Amino acid sequence: MWSGSPLFPEAASTIASRVDAVFFFLIGVAVFFSVLIAALILRFAIKYRRRAPDAIGEVITGGVLLETIWTAVPLAIVLISFGWGASVYFAMSRPPEETLDIYVVGKQWMWKFQHLDGQREINELHVPVGRAVKLTMTSEDVIHDFFVPAFRTKADVIPGRYTTIWFEPTKAGRYQLFCAEYCGTRHSGMIGQVVVMEPTDYQAWLSGGPQEGSLASRGEKLFSDLACNTCHRPDTQGRGPALDGLFGKTVTLQGGETVTVDEAYLRQSILTPAARITAGFQPIMPTFQGLVTEEQLLELVEYVKALRSR
Repeated sequence: MWSGSPLFPEAASTIASRVDAVFFFLIGVAVFFSVLIAALILRFAIKYRRRAPDAIGEVITGGVLLETIWTAVPLAIVLISFGWGASVYFAMSRPPEETLDIYVVGKQWMWKFQHLDGQREINELHVPVGRAVKLTMTSEDVIHDFFVPAFRTKADVIPGRYTTIWFEPTKAGRYQLFCAEYCGTRHSGMIGQVVVMEPTDYQAWLSGGPQEGSLASRGEKLFSDLACNTCHRPDTQGRGPALDGLFGKTVTLQGGETVTVDEAYLRQSILTPAARITAGFQPIMPTFQGLVTEEQLLELVEYVKALRSR
């Protein structure tokens, strides 16, 4: 009814209707009990008002049934709200197995997007309708927040770490993108658009962009330029772990701790390699902190991820 207004933006993703349902349920409960309590206060204030200066109120001992009702009803409402909200949260935080992966870098005051096939965008993200999209996000400077009201998706973008968010658009169109975390004097100007296209139009858009090579191919070149291949060799003779097929596996660190090799672990290994050293290897890898940009880090990470298919 109010779709498209500032308070009730259009619902344009698969999760939007579920988020709205929880929201309106909570609003309905709050309004119902606010009106009920206000009405009862008014009614009792009038009905049981003191009618004579020397009047003495009647002693009320209470009732077990009444106490049980006003304990059980709020408990039931809270449990329903928690269970319903938790189910929506789990759905929002667990992307499907097959997603279109896109990297996002927040920077004062812009959004930079990198598609795996090499396409780059600033303040505008093109995605196909009807396909789950997963964004892996980080920041170059301060905390930002990626927020698309029409998709009901919102997540902090934090410097020094990766956060993920996913959505599946259901309608083609243009949808506003905001930074929802105050990030400096031009915070209000850190806006953009998510352009949802039909699959055929999206493929045409991808093929029409500049051919800079895929994210993984640029990462492979950077890997060679930084001489990483001298230590990380595909055989067992390198001074560092072999990276082929490493992403997604569990490795043992010095001290016996185990860790899953994901984007966050790869990032840490590049910037602060001495933090968590793989068992059987020496802490000889230099840090690349300040030597590679956030975009180059993503290229290196995507290259290592690509090695698992070899």
